[in-house]
Amino acid sequence: MPQLDYHTFVPQLVWLAISFVVLYALMSRLALPKVKAVIEGRRHHLDDDLGRAAALKEEAEAAERQRQLAATLAEQIAAAEARIAAGKEQALGEIRGIAAEVGGAIVEKLTGAAPNAAAMAGAVGRALNGHAS
Repeated sequence: MPQLDYHTFVPQLVWLAISFVVLYALMSRLALPKVKAVIEGRRHHLDDDLGRAAALKEEAEAAERQRQLAATLAEQIAAAEARIAAGKEQALGEIRGIAAEVGGAIVEKLTGAAPNAAAMAGAVGRALNGHAS
């Protein structure tokens, strides 16, 4: 085998060194810059993708916060409407009582006799229901 011949060992080492230097020069001047450019391009592409993903995540979180806020506001509006309806019913009940008392007082002043409270409450109820319709 020629590579094991000790007479040609030194020239083989010289050619090995020359081949290594030439190959190293070619790789460092031609191939490695292209590989570096490809790696940098991929890195920039990944950074852009990560940036877009972060922006989309923020938008999704903002939309979720808006949805939660809308649900909370809807609950508060429903509760407020229920309180308003209860207050309206209470006020209407008080108005019925006050109207019956005032109507009874007017009838008593005009006729001199106190009217029947149940009849007066019925008349006020019919009058209020007639105007509410």
